[in-house]
Amino acid sequence: MQDTDQDILTILYTNDLHSHFGAMGRISAMVKEQRGQNEACTLLLDIGDHMDRAAPETEGTMGQANVDVLNLTGYDAITIGNNEGLTFTPELLNQAYAGLVCPVVCGNILEIGQGKPPVWMKEDLIVHKGPFTIGLVGATVAYADFYELLGLEALDPKTTIMKSVERLRPQVDLIVVMSHLGLPFDKELAEVVPDIDLIIGGHTHHLLEEPLYIGRTAITAAGKFGRYLGKFVFERDRELGKLVVREARCLPVEDGPEDHRILNAIAIHKEQAEIRMQRTVAVIEEDITIDYRSESPFGNLLAQAVRRYTDSDLSIVNSGQLLADLPAGEITEGMLHERCPSPINPCRMSLTGEDILYTLEQSLLPEESDRVIYGFGFRGKVLGGICVDGMEIIYNKVGLPYNKILQASVSGVPIARDKIYVVGTLDMFTFGIGYERLKCGRDKEFMLPDFLRDLLRIELQTPGAVANCFLSRWNKETKL
Repeated sequence: MQDTDQDILTILYTNDLHSHFGAMGRISAMVKEQRGQNEACTLLLDIGDHMDRAAPETEGTMGQANVDVLNLTGYDAITIGNNEGLTFTPELLNQAYAGLVCPVVCGNILEIGQGKPPVWMKEDLIVHKGPFTIGLVGATVAYADFYELLGLEALDPKTTIMKSVERLRPQVDLIVVMSHLGLPFDKELAEVVPDIDLIIGGHTHHLLEEPLYIGRTAITAAGKFGRYLGKFVFERDRELGKLVVREARCLPVEDGPEDHRILNAIAIHKEQAEIRMQRTVAVIEEDITIDYRSESPFGNLLAQAVRRYTDSDLSIVNSGQLLADLPAGEITEGMLHERCPSPINPCRMSLTGEDILYTLEQSLLPEESDRVIYGFGFRGKVLGGICVDGMEIIYNKVGLPYNKILQASVSGVPIARDKIYVVGTLDMFTFGIGYERLKCGRDKEFMLPDFLRDLLRIELQTPGAVANCFLSRWNKETKL
């Protein structure tokens, strides 16, 4: 018997677009083309991190630009990534998703004290496409400490997925897990929950041009930044009485026709965002420059801002957070966003003098300050050197590696290696990215929802702060 369209289910998906709006018009056109082949039995999903506040269209509209793209492209369901869940407050997401046509599916995020998901989120979902009944289960990476600061509880995703799969399995033809959890987790999940048919992944930006099979479970993902549109096709085998995989691949998003509805919507949102971000927040009389290998006023300003905000003995930040100088004259919100786009939050921790001194030494190595790093919110070009406030350093630039610091003092007292200091720094360091000794801190206190650019705005508006950023913290040894 010849197959009909009613025997074929097509699942299209995107993941980790990170507000790469330049790809979205083409993706929508590709989706429209694929739907034209079998519209009634085509399902379109997004696996999280569609939004990224590093993009001005997202920042200036608080995600409304992304929501319009999701609606116009015709997504059937989405889940959230950490860029939605942690860089927006629940109130902001509630506002953004109020206009979202499709459901948000994520079973491991609850409102603290309520025992239920936010109003804009569903624990799981059953959808119908032609004769097919599909169970959708969603989960996002559980950064519990961070979510708690936003009034949300992040549950163990494995537990919530298992419960949803057990409940939905008897009711559906197919179980699809929308997993913003990373490839290592997806592999483990497939091993312990064998009733899942398909895991569509994200978070670790992995590209699986051919699916990975663990038991009967297929695992797939479409890379990052809208470079691919994922496609998975199931066929109903009437003799076997089950669905089998007919096609599975990732379609390159290359030059081709674009959806002009998407392009027009993005252009309108970009214009609106630019207008909103033209608000003047400060006026400065001279350029505040940044340097990635040596001390500079803009790096000092960021260190001041973090120390003041975290109320710490001293602060340690990296200059790579800042992408360009601040020019003399009016400083707008948009200028701060352009120069500090990373969705990174400040934090306070207790750190030993030993770890502080090691970090200072490490920052004097060009291979460290020039190192290109990725992930955990960092949107800079290179790691950059260490910028400090509340500390004075004397160093020998031509000394041997890890023997260049002659003295580092806090309030005029040399740092003791075994003493504990309260340090203001950045949340990304607690994950071991960049200057790895900073992850050794204890009593970590993360401070959400303000970003570094918010702290810079506050610092620029603080009397005397701009003058202070031109004062040296790093002083080269002088010989009499």
